[in-house]
Amino acid sequence: MLLMLLMLAFCNLYDKVNNLNLKSIIMNSKVTMALRIILGLILIIFGANKFGHFMPSPELTGDAANFMGALGGAGYFTILGVLEILIGLLLVINKWVPFALILLAPLAVNFLIFHLKYNMEGIGPAAIVSLLTVVLLYANKDNYKSLF
Repeated sequence: MLLMLLMLAFCNLYDKVNNLNLKSIIMNSKVTMALRIILGLILIIFGANKFGHFMPSPELTGDAANFMGALGGAGYFTILGVLEILIGLLLVINKWVPFALILLAPLAVNFLIFHLKYNMEGIGPAAIVSLLTVVLLYANKDNYKSLF
């Protein structure tokens, strides 16, 4: 969350200094590249954590624990971990980025919905992933024109 606030503050300052708008900043290839790599690394780390358990998980109770228990029992986290690592790698190496973002979009929505419903205090990473996904989808919007 702090990273996003710093990025927005930098974008705002840059906008005022150079009389540019946020759209032109987002479309800047260096900014897009940095955001793509940051998002890819976040996904790789969180995906690897599904297998290595090197980051502590918060204790969930009630409906959140039941929901996560059901998903874990169904093997959902293994599939999610593989997808997160795959999408993260595609973003970092800059291959099939529009495809990777389309795969990521429903996952990012689910991350947000879970945290909004069950675990508001842990919403930070989900919000960052969702925001970066939306920004990168917008930056790649020309690749999706044939879909709409």
